[in-house]
Amino acid sequence: MAADPKSTLQKLLDLLGFNATVDEHHLEDGVLLDVKTEESGRLIGRQGQTLGDLQYITNRLIFQQDASAPKIMVDVSGYRAQARDALVKKAQEAAEKVRRWGDVVELEPLNAFDRRIIHQALKDDPGIETHSVEVEGTDKKAILLRPKH
Repeated sequence: MAADPKSTLQKLLDLLGFNATVDEHHLEDGVLLDVKTEESGRLIGRQGQTLGDLQYITNRLIFQQDASAPKIMVDVSGYRAQARDALVKKAQEAAEKVRRWGDVVELEPLNAFDRRIIHQALKDDPGIETHSVEVEGTDKKAILLRPKH
């Protein structure tokens, strides 16, 4: 049976007691489920933690139903789009420092989702290379930006 991401997330939100609607958008690399609710702050959580957990659970449920299902991205009231724009801006500012001073710049520890956004934002920059490095005592990694030689 093919998985239905929209109804899976809708049922999960209903079971959690959220009054919300889910819009489904097909992207080139997966499916975006955009949640509309009056309680967006509770669903997003601190620094998007709850939203990340909700996305993880949704992907696990979908994958159990259909191992070939596309990756699901969950957003609440455009939070991910705003956060993505802020991360891309931060990456570009850090890259400019690397270009200007020739020094290595280290960004704060980020989760895998956010690191991927930064790597993607700078992958075509001819003068900058990015590397993820372990941060002791956490499950997150930081990104180092350095000049390409």
